[in-house]
Amino acid sequence: MKQVSGVKAGVLAIVVALMAGCASTLTGDSYSRDEARRPQQVQIGVIEFVRPVVIEGTKTPIGAGAGAIIGGIAGGAVGEGRGSAISSVLGSVAGGLAGAAAEEQVTKRQGVEVTVRLESGKVIAVVQEETSSETFTVGERVRVLTVGGTMRVSH
Repeated sequence: MKQVSGVKAGVLAIVVALMAGCASTLTGDSYSRDEARRPQQVQIGVIEFVRPVVIEGTKTPIGAGAGAIIGGIAGGAVGEGRGSAISSVLGSVAGGLAGAAAEEQVTKRQGVEVTVRLESGKVIAVVQEETSSETFTVGERVRVLTVGGTMRVSH
């Protein structure tokens, strides 16, 4: 059983690293490869309101699948030959649920909702990941950049 615990720990470490690596950044200063070198519409405005928000984590099959594998291995080890198939199935189901929840927690981000009154008079709100390098204050003039349907607020 100690060998199985070592395998579980190794698989879990790999899963956590994969989930963290797969999480895309949603900051105002990050661009996808498709957005790079494309013209952007730029609008100027003034910040009217700023509030912290939470950007939910990803919900991909990676966390559930990895959790199911770990749970199945652990469940099979618990049965020790008697009823191990049932234990493996139950372990897989429980592990899948736990893995999905773990993925969402690992990839959750602190965000900021910035409400901007544009020079045109239109008021918009943009949610993006919070960074220490770009903080927003009510009354500040900012740029709102739009490319491919994605908006970001920047100084």
